[in-house]
Amino acid sequence: MGLLDGKTALITGAARGIGKSIAMTFAREGANVAFTDLAVDETTEANVKEMKAMGVEAKAYASNAAKFEEADKLIAEVMKDFGRIDVLVNNAGITRDNLLMRMTEADWDAVITVNLKSVFNMTKAVQRVMLKQRSGSIVNMSSVVGIEGNAGQSNYSASKAGLIGFSKSIAQELGSRSIRVNAVAPGFIATAMTDKLPKEVREGWVKTIPLRREGQAQDVANVCLFLASDLSSYVTGQVISVCGGMHT
Repeated sequence: MGLLDGKTALITGAARGIGKSIAMTFAREGANVAFTDLAVDETTEANVKEMKAMGVEAKAYASNAAKFEEADKLIAEVMKDFGRIDVLVNNAGITRDNLLMRMTEADWDAVITVNLKSVFNMTKAVQRVMLKQRSGSIVNMSSVVGIEGNAGQSNYSASKAGLIGFSKSIAQELGSRSIRVNAVAPGFIATAMTDKLPKEVREGWVKTIPLRREGQAQDVANVCLFLASDLSSYVTGQVISVCGGMHT
């Protein structure tokens, strides 16, 4: 028996990295998985094949969550294909790092739109489904920099802080229908992006982390699994940091 047997999960931005790890973890725990990327290609189709081999249904969708019409259309398509949506993980996100004095308006707008407006779009679209079901779990991917801030990431930090306020507010709006909304705040997680950093920079980061290691995508996926499952049936409006203690 898996923790998500019989449930259908929708995950945005899940072709690779943390999103892929969440999708695979959910599939291993018995969930049927719908996931998005900007395009359906060999990578996404390989992910679908891997998940189906676990004995669940899976499908990839080309969709841009930052566009309201596409988010609305996506929910309709997933409902047509799967019949229900029990879990939504808003994972899609980008960075456009720079000091404020050098940051362009376009860089600010892009990050706020993709990281924050997309969550509004997806949550507004999926709530109709979950309200009818009188159940559901929404997990929003924030960041420790949304809690503490970070020089050179004012746009990213603002978008991730906004997700926290949004999550707490919607948890209060939807709680009476047994719909839970929580945020996950990863810290320094090893990804393709961090792999490009110089070794000395990565080692410097690790020294600031009480657990003395980088986080892995699976560490984040495990917390998302908890929040998606009935193990967290009395948890809503919370922010769970997955950071090895770098934020307390």
